[in-house]
Amino acid sequence: MGWLEQVKWNDDGLVPVITQEFETKQVLTLAWLNKEALKLCAETGHAVYWSRSRQKLWHKGEQSGHQQIIKSIRLDCDNDAVLLEVVQKGGIACHTGRHHCFFNKLEEGRWQATEPVLKDPKEIYS
Repeated sequence: MGWLEQVKWNDDGLVPVITQEFETKQVLTLAWLNKEALKLCAETGHAVYWSRSRQKLWHKGEQSGHQQIIKSIRLDCDNDAVLLEVVQKGGIACHTGRHHCFFNKLEEGRWQATEPVLKDPKEIYS
């Protein structure tokens, strides 16, 4: 059995992927991979995801320039979740212009943005 077949893909042919900054261990995002995306990650050394909303491969940084260079690809003990350890180019991983996607924190029963916008998304995706 090949390494791609060892992954437990869900009914949609996807597996969740946590992307973590290699040096700081900061969790940058949670996304999805299909077989082609995971294969491209391994072959190119750049993060490639499956966009569920657009139903197509998403090469991280293809529009923004904020690429993720892969340092390691890991599979969890149940073979149903992937971890990418990456170097985040440009310091911005989130489409909102923030360093990471987990910027909302539950405080007193409300979600509060706790991370600053580093660059206006209109400047990133023009």
